[in-house]
Amino acid sequence: MPPALVHYATEAEYRDHYERCYCRVVIHTFDGLRVHFPRQQFDDAFFESADRKARDKSVFSLERAERIDWIRAAVEDPTAELYQGWDRDRKVIAHGRRIALVFGNYVVVLQVSSKRSAATFITAYVADPNTLRKIRSNPRW
Repeated sequence: MPPALVHYATEAEYRDHYERCYCRVVIHTFDGLRVHFPRQQFDDAFFESADRKARDKSVFSLERAERIDWIRAAVEDPTAELYQGWDRDRKVIAHGRRIALVFGNYVVVLQVSSKRSAATFITAYVADPNTLRKIRSNPRW
């Protein structure tokens, strides 16, 4: 069961929550990877493109922001479905990208270090059925 949704009045409050609960604490995946949460990743994780083809990330997404506490739950969940990521620019499997799929359709993407000892948070979102199909067609992690 996912954590409760988080409700704030402003984007600034969600940004503060991200920095307090992710950037300033030590978080590990269920299998021991230390996950780093760069401050600048807030924009990638909680903004969406007005035009998906432009990939401009110009619109704050309340749907993403309300699920802010789901990120930690996802990386710590030993029952998460784990897949290798996809490099959409080069159109190849991205072996260092780890996708955790939890709660049916919630995706958290990490970039895993070459030594497989640490990871960096990239983004998180609710996936549509087409995206879920694509993720599940990738090799397992």
